[in-house]
Amino acid sequence: MLVIVAPGQGAQTPGFLSSWLELDGMPDRLGRWSEVAGLDLVHYGTEASAEEIKDTAVAQPLLVAAGLLTARALFPDEELARKLVGAVAGHSVGEITAAAAAGVLSARDALTFVRERGRAMAEAATVTETGMTAVLGGDPEEVAAKLAEHGLTAANNNGGGQIVAAGTLDQLAALKADPPAKAKLIPLKVAGAFHTSHMAPGVERLAELAPTLTVADPVPAYISNKDGEVVASGAEVLARLVSQVSNPVRWDLCMETIEQLGATCVIEVSPAGTLTNLVKRNVKGVATLALKTPDDLDKARALVAEHTGEETAA
Repeated sequence: MLVIVAPGQGAQTPGFLSSWLELDGMPDRLGRWSEVAGLDLVHYGTEASAEEIKDTAVAQPLLVAAGLLTARALFPDEELARKLVGAVAGHSVGEITAAAAAGVLSARDALTFVRERGRAMAEAATVTETGMTAVLGGDPEEVAAKLAEHGLTAANNNGGGQIVAAGTLDQLAALKADPPAKAKLIPLKVAGAFHTSHMAPGVERLAELAPTLTVADPVPAYISNKDGEVVASGAEVLARLVSQVSNPVRWDLCMETIEQLGATCVIEVSPAGTLTNLVKRNVKGVATLALKTPDDLDKARALVAEHTGEETAA
């Protein structure tokens, strides 16, 4: 079974879309999506600096647009894509990419949603000085106890002993001074404590937007960050996308579901690499491919044919 995954914030790098925009029709498509996003996505994907694309309000629409753009390059026929792909999943903002790929939201509605999500989370991050720190290794129970002791939230569980702690800068400083034994701490360059209660204003804003969007039930299967469950209702997918802004990302459980569903191949859309690396370490016996540039398309098409028995259009 083929699974398509979409990365989250932090995966973007300067100029990562340049080679994709050399493909026929892609600049025009990204230009149209720029109008919806209220951003010059062509500029941000090709010429903008690392500092410019780190901005939450820019990074999130850019990531969703990039994922949909590269998925369309691999599968020009959306109906065929939904026939060949067994499941989709995304990490954090990548869930919106996955929802659009599964037909829950149109590309336009996905970009409308992520536009408001990025703006709302950026604004929420200015209320209190907050941040995130990766906690690598250590005893899982001791890590959980230390986070609780310092009032921090395990905002991401990426499997394999990778936890991301989130909270106020004072709380993170206390964790640095008193870390779990045998754990490595890496401060992350993010604007705030995403996927925690600090993002509650963003949830309220998205809850007001949600009724204006058109949803359909997902095809293929949609795997949710909330608990790794397969969600069959489009309305439920959208409700989870709203609440997920202030709730932890359980990518560890998503990978368990990918394995339980019988996945044989996982392809990650651009800017790819983060999730396929996690899958390689945590899901044994699954072929992976990071769709980083158009040079990877032939390999991806070969994998699709090998694992589905059908060709995609070149």
